[in-house]
Amino acid sequence: MSEHLDIKHEEHDRGGRYFVTVKGGTAELTYDKVRKNIINVHHTFVPPEARGGTIAQKLVEKTVEDALLHDTTIIPQCPYVDKLFQRRPDLDKARAI
Repeated sequence: MSEHLDIKHEEHDRGGRYFVTVKGGTAELTYDKVRKNIINVHHTFVPPEARGGTIAQKLVEKTVEDALLHDTTIIPQCPYVDKLFQRRPDLDKARAI
C-alpha cells in the first residue's frame, strides 16, 4: 500500500520547491524558473532515514502534475529526475528539451 504524503509547494520570483516532512527531516525537490513556462529541476533530496521508498518519485510526480496543469515544461537537470523521466513516458511528456 502506498503511503500518502502531504507535499507542499513554495514559490518565489526565481524558483521554488516541493517538500514534505518525513522521518529524519524534510525531503525536497528544488527548481529555478528559466522562463515563464519552463522550470529547471536541479535537486532532489530525501533524508537518509527515509530513503529506499518512493518519496523522491512522489515529489517528481507532483511537480510534473502541477507543470502540466499550468502549461509548464521541465528541464530535468537533476540526475534522478532525468533517469525517472527516461523510465516513465508519462512523466517525460513534461520535458522541455
